[in-house]
Amino acid sequence: MTYQRPHFQILINRLAEPRRFIQVVAGPRQVGKTTLVHQVCEGIGPPVQYSSADEPTLRGHEWIAQQWEIARLKRKSQGAILVLDEVQKISGWSESVKRLWDEDTRKRIPLKVVLLGSAPLLIQRGLTESLAGRFEVLHLPHWSAEEMYQAFGWSAQQCIFYGGYPGAASLIGDHDRWVRYVRDSLIETTLSRDVLLLSRVDKPALLRRMFELGCRYSGQILSYTKMIGQLQDAGNTTTLAHYLELLGAAGMLTGLPKYAGEVVRSRGSSPKLQVLDMALFSAMSGYRFEEAQADREHWGRLTESAVGAHLANAAAAGKCELFYWRERNREVDFVVRAGRKLIAIEVKSGRARDALPGMQAFNDAFKPNRLLLVGGDGIAVDEFLRMPVENWMK
Repeated sequence: MTYQRPHFQILINRLAEPRRFIQVVAGPRQVGKTTLVHQVCEGIGPPVQYSSADEPTLRGHEWIAQQWEIARLKRKSQGAILVLDEVQKISGWSESVKRLWDEDTRKRIPLKVVLLGSAPLLIQRGLTESLAGRFEVLHLPHWSAEEMYQAFGWSAQQCIFYGGYPGAASLIGDHDRWVRYVRDSLIETTLSRDVLLLSRVDKPALLRRMFELGCRYSGQILSYTKMIGQLQDAGNTTTLAHYLELLGAAGMLTGLPKYAGEVVRSRGSSPKLQVLDMALFSAMSGYRFEEAQADREHWGRLTESAVGAHLANAAAAGKCELFYWRERNREVDFVVRAGRKLIAIEVKSGRARDALPGMQAFNDAFKPNRLLLVGGDGIAVDEFLRMPVENWMK
């Protein structure tokens, strides 16, 4: 039986409800958005019109109207479902969807709509500008260690190195082929078709170097001033912060802010760089799986970044907020906040550290609800990675 992500039943239930909302399925490339929707549509009653705008050249807004009309013609007494994939690539897509949706609402046409997009920032921009009150978002993050275990039988060590892209799972037996797939089909495609094509980037080469730098320093705090020192033609700190935001929106690399108990202060801090999937880290590292395991320092960095990626994906899905904390030489790897709950997480990864552990200092300053040690004498790394982040917030 084909593995079905937990989001499968959520979308089934939403489409079965009598009330009408536009269902928006958003997330990075190659995490299974299209597969999920096809799985849902296979077992659903109403006829389905599926179309994709993922073409080398952008389609016009009239394409949406054409697909919408085809779906209207397909509807029967139970209605129909229109699925538009990669919708963010269509200029003015949100205005077109709003006009057609409101027209169907006035005429009581029972058409349900599912929009898919691999550029969450652009999707959210269109939703907030035109479709307020008309949509629900279903965020699909990178696959978790538990999902990779359920679908492919992977160990925690395999997830730490190879990440959570299901399309790459069958290639891990041939390392060079796996690396080419990740670099060409995931990294380059995301940069060229989701970021550079749809966002204003004055220095594309700098954006790519920024991504490479983030992979190299994932799990480490790096000021924008130091980044400028590492990069050629780096522009200014505002440019780098903007490029990091774009990479984060594409599900590739994010910068965690420092926790200070005050949002204004945290925004002005040096970011802790964090890849959002370990495949990106490993494909850029030059290490093979066995080599990475044999190098204690490198495996420690991988482990800490894997914990960070697990937490960062939960934050991207709206489950929590994620920070780091550091004062002088005292540091807490990750600070997780969800509502009024605050958790401090230290990863005992085995890698050498410049800073001394800061859990006691953080506890004295902020009184978190829970202090968690992952690895060593604490929670086993594989147990932590396979458990949903929200379970630790209870």
